[in-house]
Amino acid sequence: MKLYDNEVSSAASRVRIALALKGLEVERQPITIFGEAAESRQPDYRRLNPQGLVPALLTESGELLTQSLAIIEYLDEIHPEPPLLPPTPEARAFARSVALAVAAEIHALLPPRVAAYLDANLSLDEAGIAAWRRHWVGEGLAAVESLIAGRGAGAFAAGDRPSLADIFLFPQAIGAERMGFDLAQWPAIAGIVTKLRAIPAFAENAPAARR
Repeated sequence: MKLYDNEVSSAASRVRIALALKGLEVERQPITIFGEAAESRQPDYRRLNPQGLVPALLTESGELLTQSLAIIEYLDEIHPEPPLLPPTPEARAFARSVALAVAAEIHALLPPRVAAYLDANLSLDEAGIAAWRRHWVGEGLAAVESLIAGRGAGAFAAGDRPSLADIFLFPQAIGAERMGFDLAQWPAIAGIVTKLRAIPAFAENAPAARR
């Protein structure tokens, strides 16, 4: 398998974490994502992945999979151990709901293409774009905190072992810290992130800081 990857991308980080938890080795192809000259914007990559996003996974059969959630669930199906979803239907649905709260409600508003649009079309300067990002991260993580704390499911976001929910939450929380948020304002998230930092699959595959 071949992973089209970017070390800064929190979406790509999710897939790297899942691969590490499964003990799977794949070929990694770095793809730059920032600026007009980014490889993700170029025709060659767009022919491969029309969305121009990372991650993308080329399977052993030659099928290209996009979107981190779909890729991770695919990995969980072809390599079931250790499972990345909890054992009960309710817990699995909850893990997916946390993952989607991060992917669809927070992260979707933050990527470089959103910032480029805000700059080019709405005349937001760097400070305005930073305020936009902080607003959606703060509001989104506050909601995730309430979901997790209200359920009280166990040591991690959706139970007593790391799951899909933690794979999505961890990179977003790391990104929030780099934006200046103190995770202590969200005690359930802060406690989970502390535990996840002690797990090599998470710690070694966290999104890198943008240089």
